[in-house]
Amino acid sequence: MTWIAAVAGLRARREPGVLVTVATVRGHAPRGAGAKLVVARGETWGSIGGGNVEAVAIDRAREMLAAATAEPELMDFALNDKVTNRHGVQCCGGTVSVLLEPLPVVRAVAVFGMGHVGLELARILARQDLDLHLVDSRADMLAPKRLDVLADAVAQVRVHHTPLLPEEVLEALPHGAHVLIMTHDHAEDAALCDAALRTTHLGSIGLIGSAAKWARFRKRLSTEGGHDDATIDRIKTPIGLADITGKEPATIAVSVAADLLRTFECAR
Repeated sequence: MTWIAAVAGLRARREPGVLVTVATVRGHAPRGAGAKLVVARGETWGSIGGGNVEAVAIDRAREMLAAATAEPELMDFALNDKVTNRHGVQCCGGTVSVLLEPLPVVRAVAVFGMGHVGLELARILARQDLDLHLVDSRADMLAPKRLDVLADAVAQVRVHHTPLLPEEVLEALPHGAHVLIMTHDHAEDAALCDAALRTTHLGSIGLIGSAAKWARFRKRLSTEGGHDDATIDRIKTPIGLADITGKEPATIAVSVAADLLRTFECAR
Protein backbone atom coordinates (compact mmCIF):
# COMPACT_ATOMS: atom_id res chain seq x y z
CA MET A 1 0.00 0.00 0.00
CA THR A 2 1.32 3.45 -0.89
CA TRP A 3 1.66 6.09 1.81
CA ILE A 4 -1.08 8.15 0.13
CA ALA A 5 -3.48 5.19 0.30
CA ALA A 6 -2.46 4.60 3.92
CA VAL A 7 -3.29 8.20 4.86
CA ALA A 8 -6.63 7.94 3.04
CA GLY A 9 -7.38 4.66 4.83
CA LEU A 10 -6.67 6.15 8.25
CA ARG A 11 -8.96 9.07 7.46
CA ALA A 12 -11.76 6.78 6.29
CA ARG A 13 -11.45 4.64 9.45
CA ARG A 14 -11.16 7.75 11.64
CA GLU A 15 -7.85 6.58 13.10
CA PRO A 16 -4.96 8.90 14.00
CA GLY A 17 -1.51 8.46 12.52
CA VAL A 18 1.82 10.16 11.91
CA LEU A 19 3.32 10.93 8.50
CA VAL A 20 7.12 10.57 8.65
CA THR A 21 9.13 12.22 5.87
CA VAL A 22 12.85 12.36 5.17
CA ALA A 23 13.21 16.15 5.06
CA THR A 24 16.90 16.60 4.27
CA VAL A 25 19.89 14.39 3.56
CA ARG A 26 23.58 15.27 3.58
CA GLY A 27 26.04 12.66 2.42
CA HIS A 28 25.04 9.02 2.20
CA ALA A 29 21.72 7.75 3.62
CA PRO A 30 19.42 4.75 3.00
CA ARG A 31 16.70 6.90 1.37
CA GLY A 32 16.62 10.31 -0.24
CA ALA A 33 14.69 13.39 0.81
CA GLY A 34 10.96 12.92 0.33
CA ALA A 35 10.82 9.24 1.34
CA LYS A 36 7.74 8.66 3.48
CA LEU A 37 6.44 6.33 6.16
CA VAL A 38 2.98 6.30 7.73
CA VAL A 39 2.73 5.13 11.34
CA ALA A 40 -0.48 4.06 13.09
CA ARG A 41 -0.86 2.55 16.54
CA GLY A 42 -0.41 -1.00 15.29
CA GLU A 43 0.77 -0.79 11.68
CA THR A 44 3.17 1.03 9.38
CA TRP A 45 3.21 1.63 5.62
CA GLY A 46 6.10 2.72 3.45
CA SER A 47 9.71 3.14 4.54
CA ILE A 48 12.32 5.80 5.21
CA GLY A 49 15.15 3.31 4.89
CA GLY A 50 14.89 0.86 7.76
CA GLY A 51 17.50 0.51 10.48
CA ASN A 52 17.87 2.78 13.48
CA VAL A 53 16.45 5.90 11.80
CA GLU A 54 13.17 4.21 10.92
CA ALA A 55 12.88 2.34 14.23
CA VAL A 56 13.47 5.49 16.30
CA ALA A 57 11.03 7.45 14.13
CA ILE A 58 8.36 4.77 14.63
CA ASP A 59 8.95 4.78 18.40
CA ARG A 60 8.61 8.58 18.53
CA ALA A 61 5.57 8.57 16.26
CA ARG A 62 3.78 6.16 18.59
CA GLU A 63 4.73 8.29 21.59
CA MET A 64 3.13 11.23 19.79
CA LEU A 65 0.01 9.17 19.11
CA ALA A 66 -0.24 8.13 22.76
CA ALA A 67 0.09 11.76 23.88
CA ALA A 68 -2.24 13.06 21.13
CA THR A 69 0.47 15.50 20.08
CA ALA A 70 -0.75 17.98 17.47
CA GLU A 71 2.49 19.78 16.59
CA PRO A 72 5.00 18.38 14.06
CA GLU A 73 8.54 17.52 15.14
CA LEU A 74 11.91 17.43 13.40
CA MET A 75 14.46 14.76 14.35
CA ASP A 76 18.12 14.75 13.31
CA PHE A 77 20.25 11.64 12.88
CA ALA A 78 24.00 11.24 12.36
CA LEU A 79 24.72 8.00 10.50
CA ASN A 80 28.13 6.93 11.74
CA ASP A 81 29.61 4.27 14.01
CA LYS A 82 30.47 6.77 16.74
CA VAL A 83 26.82 7.46 17.59
CA THR A 84 25.08 5.31 20.19
CA ASN A 85 21.71 4.31 18.80
CA ARG A 86 18.70 2.72 20.39
CA HIS A 87 18.25 0.20 17.59
CA GLY A 88 21.78 -0.55 16.39
CA VAL A 89 24.38 1.17 14.24
CA GLN A 90 23.88 2.89 10.88
CA CYS A 91 27.20 4.03 9.46
CA CYS A 92 26.23 5.27 6.00
CA GLY A 93 28.26 8.40 6.74
CA GLY A 94 25.60 11.05 6.21
CA THR A 95 23.12 13.03 8.26
CA VAL A 96 19.35 12.88 7.99
CA SER A 97 16.53 15.12 9.20
CA VAL A 98 13.13 13.49 9.57
CA LEU A 99 9.83 15.37 9.89
CA LEU A 100 7.02 13.77 11.90
CA GLU A 101 3.57 15.23 11.18
CA PRO A 102 0.56 14.08 13.22
CA LEU A 103 -2.49 13.08 11.16
CA PRO A 104 -5.40 13.76 13.51
CA VAL A 105 -8.81 12.18 13.18
CA VAL A 106 -10.93 14.44 11.00
CA ARG A 107 -13.86 15.92 12.89
CA ALA A 108 -17.43 15.20 11.87
CA VAL A 109 -20.34 17.65 11.99
CA ALA A 110 -23.98 16.90 11.24
CA VAL A 111 -26.41 19.71 10.41
CA PHE A 112 -30.03 18.65 10.80
CA GLY A 113 -32.16 21.07 8.80
CA MET A 114 -31.03 22.58 5.52
CA GLY A 115 -33.23 25.65 5.47
CA HIS A 116 -31.86 29.17 5.02
CA VAL A 117 -29.61 29.05 8.08
CA GLY A 118 -28.59 25.44 7.50
CA LEU A 119 -27.49 26.13 3.95
CA GLU A 120 -25.51 29.22 4.95
CA LEU A 121 -23.89 27.21 7.74
CA ALA A 122 -23.03 24.40 5.33
CA ARG A 123 -21.35 26.91 3.01
CA ILE A 124 -19.07 28.03 5.85
CA LEU A 125 -18.33 24.61 7.31
CA ALA A 126 -17.64 23.18 3.85
CA ARG A 127 -14.47 25.29 3.80
CA GLN A 128 -13.11 23.31 6.78
CA ASP A 129 -11.43 19.89 6.73
CA LEU A 130 -14.44 18.01 8.08
CA ASP A 131 -16.77 15.13 7.43
CA LEU A 132 -19.89 17.24 6.93
CA HIS A 133 -23.28 15.50 7.10
CA LEU A 134 -26.30 17.43 5.82
CA VAL A 135 -29.66 16.01 6.87
CA ASP A 136 -33.21 17.00 5.98
CA SER A 137 -36.60 15.32 5.69
CA ARG A 138 -37.45 17.51 2.67
CA ALA A 139 -35.97 16.37 -0.64
CA ASP A 140 -36.07 19.86 -2.20
CA MET A 141 -33.76 21.22 0.51
CA LEU A 142 -31.12 18.72 -0.60
CA ALA A 143 -31.61 19.09 -4.36
CA PRO A 144 -28.29 18.99 -6.23
CA LYS A 145 -28.92 22.38 -7.82
CA ARG A 146 -29.46 23.96 -4.39
CA LEU A 147 -26.27 22.36 -3.04
CA ASP A 148 -24.20 23.49 -6.03
CA VAL A 149 -22.78 26.21 -3.78
CA LEU A 150 -20.81 23.43 -2.03
CA ALA A 151 -19.22 22.14 -5.24
CA ASP A 152 -15.74 23.36 -4.26
CA ALA A 153 -15.97 22.10 -0.68
CA VAL A 154 -12.85 21.16 1.24
CA ALA A 155 -15.01 19.03 3.53
CA GLN A 156 -16.24 15.56 2.64
CA VAL A 157 -19.94 16.37 2.21
CA ARG A 158 -22.47 13.59 2.80
CA VAL A 159 -26.16 14.19 2.12
CA HIS A 160 -28.92 12.33 3.99
CA HIS A 161 -32.55 12.58 2.85
CA THR A 162 -34.65 11.15 5.69
CA PRO A 163 -38.36 11.64 4.92
CA LEU A 164 -39.61 9.71 7.97
CA LEU A 165 -37.12 9.49 10.85
CA PRO A 166 -34.15 11.84 10.57
CA GLU A 167 -33.03 10.76 14.05
CA GLU A 168 -32.00 7.40 12.56
CA VAL A 169 -28.98 9.19 11.06
CA LEU A 170 -27.61 9.81 14.56
CA GLU A 171 -26.64 6.19 15.14
CA ALA A 172 -24.73 6.07 11.87
CA LEU A 173 -22.67 9.21 12.56
CA PRO A 174 -18.96 8.77 13.36
CA HIS A 175 -17.81 8.63 16.97
CA GLY A 176 -17.52 12.13 18.41
CA ALA A 177 -19.62 13.78 15.71
CA HIS A 178 -20.91 17.24 16.61
CA VAL A 179 -24.64 17.70 16.03
CA LEU A 180 -26.46 20.94 15.19
CA ILE A 181 -30.28 20.77 15.23
CA MET A 182 -32.11 23.44 13.23
CA THR A 183 -34.96 21.84 11.31
CA HIS A 184 -38.12 23.55 10.04
CA ASP A 185 -40.31 21.65 12.53
CA HIS A 186 -40.21 21.98 16.32
CA ALA A 187 -41.58 18.45 16.69
CA GLU A 188 -38.72 17.17 14.56
CA ASP A 189 -36.25 19.20 16.63
CA ALA A 190 -37.69 17.73 19.84
CA ALA A 191 -37.43 14.16 18.54
CA LEU A 192 -33.83 14.78 17.48
CA CYS A 193 -32.93 16.22 20.88
CA ASP A 194 -34.34 13.17 22.64
CA ALA A 195 -32.61 10.75 20.25
CA ALA A 196 -29.29 12.64 20.45
CA LEU A 197 -29.29 12.35 24.24
CA ARG A 198 -29.76 8.59 23.89
CA THR A 199 -26.87 8.34 21.41
CA THR A 200 -23.83 8.06 23.63
CA HIS A 201 -21.07 8.29 21.01
CA LEU A 202 -21.81 11.86 19.91
CA GLY A 203 -19.76 14.95 20.64
CA SER A 204 -21.47 18.27 21.32
CA ILE A 205 -25.18 18.78 20.67
CA GLY A 206 -26.50 22.21 19.73
CA LEU A 207 -30.07 23.42 19.25
CA ILE A 208 -31.18 26.62 17.55
CA GLY A 209 -34.09 28.52 19.04
CA SER A 210 -35.46 30.84 21.67
CA ALA A 211 -35.49 30.56 25.44
CA ALA A 212 -39.23 29.81 25.33
CA LYS A 213 -38.69 26.95 22.90
CA TRP A 214 -35.96 25.48 25.08
CA ALA A 215 -38.10 25.74 28.23
CA ARG A 216 -40.77 23.61 26.56
CA PHE A 217 -38.22 21.15 25.23
CA ARG A 218 -36.44 20.85 28.55
CA LYS A 219 -39.68 20.02 30.33
CA ARG A 220 -40.58 17.36 27.75
CA LEU A 221 -37.12 15.83 27.83
CA SER A 222 -37.43 15.50 31.57
CA THR A 223 -41.05 14.40 31.97
CA GLU A 224 -41.68 12.42 28.78
CA GLY A 225 -38.13 11.49 27.86
CA GLY A 226 -37.02 10.56 31.37
CA HIS A 227 -33.69 12.37 31.05
CA ASP A 228 -32.05 13.81 34.16
CA ASP A 229 -30.76 17.37 34.33
CA ALA A 230 -27.12 16.42 33.76
CA THR A 231 -28.04 14.56 30.57
CA ILE A 232 -30.24 17.38 29.29
CA ASP A 233 -27.39 19.81 29.90
CA ARG A 234 -25.47 18.08 27.09
CA ILE A 235 -27.57 20.18 24.73
CA LYS A 236 -26.29 23.70 24.21
CA THR A 237 -28.89 26.31 23.36
CA PRO A 238 -28.93 28.91 22.04
CA ILE A 239 -26.05 28.15 19.71
CA GLY A 240 -23.76 30.81 18.36
CA LEU A 241 -21.83 33.66 19.95
CA ALA A 242 -23.95 35.63 22.41
CA ASP A 243 -22.61 39.03 21.33
CA ILE A 244 -23.58 38.51 17.67
CA THR A 245 -27.27 39.37 17.68
CA GLY A 246 -28.12 39.72 13.98
CA LYS A 247 -30.97 37.58 12.66
CA GLU A 248 -30.07 37.31 8.99
CA PRO A 249 -29.40 33.65 8.05
CA ALA A 250 -25.82 34.39 7.00
CA THR A 251 -25.12 36.25 10.25
CA ILE A 252 -26.55 33.45 12.36
CA ALA A 253 -24.51 30.93 10.38
CA VAL A 254 -21.26 32.83 10.94
CA SER A 255 -22.04 33.02 14.66
CA VAL A 256 -22.83 29.30 14.92
CA ALA A 257 -19.76 28.30 12.91
CA ALA A 258 -17.49 30.46 15.05
CA ASP A 259 -18.94 28.97 18.22
CA LEU A 260 -18.40 25.46 16.87
CA LEU A 261 -14.79 26.20 15.86
CA ARG A 262 -14.21 27.53 19.36
CA THR A 263 -15.54 24.21 20.71
CA PHE A 264 -12.99 22.42 18.54
CA GLU A 265 -10.17 24.56 19.91
CA CYS A 266 -11.21 23.95 23.52
CA ALA A 267 -11.25 20.19 22.90
CA ARG A 268 -7.59 20.08 21.83
